[in-house]
Amino acid sequence: MSRSPLALLAVAGLYGAAGVATAAVAAHISGDTRLGTASTFLMLHAAVLVGLAGAARAFGIGLPLLVPAWGVALGTLLFCGDLIVRVVYGASPLPVAAPTGGTILIVSWLGVTVGAVVGALRRG
Repeated sequence: MSRSPLALLAVAGLYGAAGVATAAVAAHISGDTRLGTASTFLMLHAAVLVGLAGAARAFGIGLPLLVPAWGVALGTLLFCGDLIVRVVYGASPLPVAAPTGGTILIVSWLGVTVGAVVGALRRG
């Protein structure tokens, strides 16, 4: 299997660290609820990436789970990144980043479902 699961674990680590840092800023400095939302999404999806990387390896599913996992990583980056940029700078240079990220997350979660079904059918 590729090194993609290990790369996902690295991204998960970054998202987890960013989620904790964002929660601290939200609690102690900003008070802007968007930072709390970004923190929650970062932490949640960090755990999801760990789980998907492990599942891809454990079940030998590979691409059917890794492709939507990378979609989760991208969607989280766009969604949370946009929220954080809006709080810090007051506006975003990419005004459609958050909705695009959210849409990618929804599609990726559906992709996880498809990947699990494909994996189950392959295993018989």
